[in-house]
Order: sequence, then structure tokens, then C-alpha cells
Amino acid sequence: MAIETNDVVLEFLHSKKETLLREWKEKVLINDEDPYRDKIRDNADAMFHLVIQFLSKEEQELEKYIQQLAYKVAEERVKAEINIGDFLYNVNLGRSIFQKHLNHIEINYHKLQEYHEKISYCVDKFLYHAVSRYTDAKDQIIKEKTQFIDSTHKDRLTLLGQMTSSFIHEFRNPLTSVQGFIQLLKSEHPSMKYLDIISNELEQLNFRISQFLLLSKKELIGKEKVIFSLNELIEEVLIFLYPSILDGKVTILKNLQGDLYLKGYADEIRQVLINIIFNAIDVLTQYRIDPVIDIKSSLTENGQIKLDIANNGPRIPDHLVSSIFEPFVTTKTLGTGLGLFVCREIIEKHQGKLTCHSDTDRTVFRIILPTSVQKKV
Repeated sequence: MAIETNDVVLEFLHSKKETLLREWKEKVLINDEDPYRDKIRDNADAMFHLVIQFLSKEEQELEKYIQQLAYKVAEERVKAEINIGDFLYNVNLGRSIFQKHLNHIEINYHKLQEYHEKISYCVDKFLYHAVSRYTDAKDQIIKEKTQFIDSTHKDRLTLLGQMTSSFIHEFRNPLTSVQGFIQLLKSEHPSMKYLDIISNELEQLNFRISQFLLLSKKELIGKEKVIFSLNELIEEVLIFLYPSILDGKVTILKNLQGDLYLKGYADEIRQVLINIIFNAIDVLTQYRIDPVIDIKSSLTENGQIKLDIANNGPRIPDHLVSSIFEPFVTTKTLGTGLGLFVCREIIEKHQGKLTCHSDTDRTVFRIILPTSVQKKV
């Protein structure tokens, strides 16, 4: 009896093929920009054939055919770059049309339900393979694009290093000469105005140049690590930045634990501190009438140095906090986006970690570094 019922259903579907496909093709969603728009209606024919085969043969025999058709359509959808929602709508539209016409067959209700379930299972199986293939292909495209973007960033940094290693060394030579003449003028004319300001500005410029030179890694040749006092270095930085602190009317709070020593490159850690504090001064003078920078050092439970440099400036948005240490990311109109990137490179080279946390009340840059128990001689 089941074979006879099956024959009746298949015969009915064959007799309604033209009506089914015409209704399906009239209602499908087709984007005018879809390069495979002419094939969409052909796929309707393939789906009809798939359902017929599924009802007349064993499922195991059709698994490979379902998968092949699903992969073919999925790859077309990927290449078309059209929202996959249209595809899902069209397939489910076909399912609905099949089931609507099946309801006109005069067979036992329970048998009818079995055929509805079989058709749904067939369509679901097709959609599973198609969407899985589509998702895998899209993920691969995203992965390749991400790799390309990462590679492009690395290429830019390589090129920048090559340029800075030659160009900025040439720039630094006359700068050194100017600084030398400033010192001569100071000794010959100690009462001359503005020499200290000019000297300080040249130091600032020299610091910015050092940030670019660090990217080339060439300044590290021949350098040796030394043991130095973190507290003394912080004091040096604050003295160096004193004109900017004074001009911005910034209050500096300090809570420094004594006898904290580091082993590494003091000039590089100095660059990190100057960059972070100077950035804070720059932001605070624009947004606060009561600017405060709070510098606090301590030891962690596992004996590492923890240095927090906090300010009461505006909150940094979450999307910027997560990328603020990436190269070429900056909130400044004329910024290079390399300052904090260089800072992170320096801290990580010293086996440390540099992070940023920002909320409505304060922004904190936290530096974690291994301590040296040996004091400098």
C-alpha cells in the first residue's frame, strides 16, 4: 500500500511540475545586481528534481547529490555578494509551495504528514549544507582580508623603519648642532632671555625623533642594559616636562614606593613616561579647569613593579581603548598614531605590560615591569 501511495504522490507532483515551478519562479526574490540571477530559476528546477528523487530513493543514495547541489548554490551566493537572506527566503518559498499543493492529494492524513515531513527534511538537509558551505567560505574570505590588512600594516611599519633610519638621522645632525650653539650662547650670555625655552623645545623635538628612530631598531646596537631607579627617572621626567606642566596649570600628585629599581634601557623607559604624561597634559589643558595627574608606584603580590599614571581627563571610548596601542591609531588631528604603539613596544621589550583603563572619572595607564633587587652602584 505504501508503494502505491508513493506512486500516487510522485505522479501528482510530476503532473503539477509546471504549475509548481511557475508559481515558485514568479515569487522568488532576485536582486538586479546578482550575477547569477538567471541561474536562480534553474536552481528551482534542480530543487524540484531533488525533492522527487528524495521521495523515490533511499536517503543514503541522495546525500552526495544534496551536498553537491548545496555547495554549488552556496558558492554562487558567496561570489554574488548578495544577502543570503534572499536565498533562504526562496528555498523556504519552494518548500511552502510543495506542501500547499500536496494538501490537494486525496490520501490518508497521516501519510500526508509523512510526506510533508520528508519534504521538510530534504529542504532542511539542503539548507544545512548550503549555509555551512557559505559560512565557511565567508569566514575564509574574512580571514584572508584580515591577513592582508595585518600584512599591509607590517609593510607600512617596515617602510617607515627604512625611511626613518636614514632620513631622521640626517635631521638629527643639524638639531645637535643647534643644541650645541644654544649651550654656547648660555655660557656667553647667561642673561639672554628665552634660551631655556628654546632648549626645552629642542629637547621635545629630539624626543619625538627618538620615537621614530626606535621603530627602526637600529639604535639598540651596542646598547647595554643598566640598573636604574624608577623614582629618580620619574623626577627627571617631571623636571623635563615642568614648563608644560606649569603652562597647563596641572597638579601633579605622587605616591611613590621607595627603592624600586629596573634593569633595562633607561632612556627608553624615560620616553614611555614622557609620552604618557605629556599626552595627559595635552588632553587635560583642553578639557579641564582643574587638571590632575596622579602617579603611583607599588609592588604587586608577585614582586613586580606596578606604575599607574592616572589623569582626570575625559573618558576614552571603549572602541579606542581596545585599539589605542595599535600603530596609526590616534585621537589627535595631527597625531601620527605611533606614540603609544612605541610605548607598548618598549614595555614589552622589557618583559612588561602596558594597559589602559578609562571611565567617566579618570583614565589610567598601567605599567607592569619586573623589578631588579640589585641597586645601581
